[in-house]
Amino acid sequence: MELLIMINACKIASASRVTAVIPCFPYARQDKKDKSRAPISAKLVANMLSVAGADHIITMDLHASQIQGFFDIPVDNLYAEPAVLKWIRENISEWRNCTIVSPDAGGAKRVTSIADRLNVDFALIHKERKKANEVDRMVLVGDVKDRVAILVDDMADTCGTICHAADKLLSAGATRVYAILTHGIFSGPAISRINNACFEAVVVTNTIPQEDKMRHCSKIQVIDISMILAEAIRRTHNGESVSYLFSHVPL
Repeated sequence: MELLIMINACKIASASRVTAVIPCFPYARQDKKDKSRAPISAKLVANMLSVAGADHIITMDLHASQIQGFFDIPVDNLYAEPAVLKWIRENISEWRNCTIVSPDAGGAKRVTSIADRLNVDFALIHKERKKANEVDRMVLVGDVKDRVAILVDDMADTCGTICHAADKLLSAGATRVYAILTHGIFSGPAISRINNACFEAVVVTNTIPQEDKMRHCSKIQVIDISMILAEAIRRTHNGESVSYLFSHVPL
């Protein structure tokens, strides 16, 4: 509501252009009716932003790319991928002998893209859900024996999925397990689950502030993506191309 009011205040003060920078898009997981009589909240948020008067949206790693189609105004969906690749190369010494793993089939595209750019193998975990945020059983597709496994996902909420996935990877013979996530929501039992799980590190970007979580969990590390957003804002303002940021980290 604060954002909508601010947009409207700028609009009626006759601003020539209003750009909303939303690092973690709200209600992004509710992008379709998973059962009848359910809302499509992401579309509602899109409508509210447009009606308030936003002319341009800059966001990061949308849960589903089609959310961009909910808007009739330009949306720049920036990727954390270049920053993630940089972190892997700088912090995991044997990254050439790793496997990038997706904790669900939906993230397969993101994982294959990262694996291609690092020139390593990928694997994915197929999960079956009985209820909305409880995982029933998991099947690993791919080989992680005697390798470092890096779980990559766009968001972690209660961390049930990634903690199950980590156990699955260790039992399949992985030497170490890292998790790299764009949006660390960490609600409910997430922090205690991470503390009890077998991760070397859980790496999140600061699209959501993580200072408080880091105090309670030493495994959480943060990739700062403020540079990417700042460069996107600068390029948009000056009418330059934003495409460079999809594959590079600004220096």
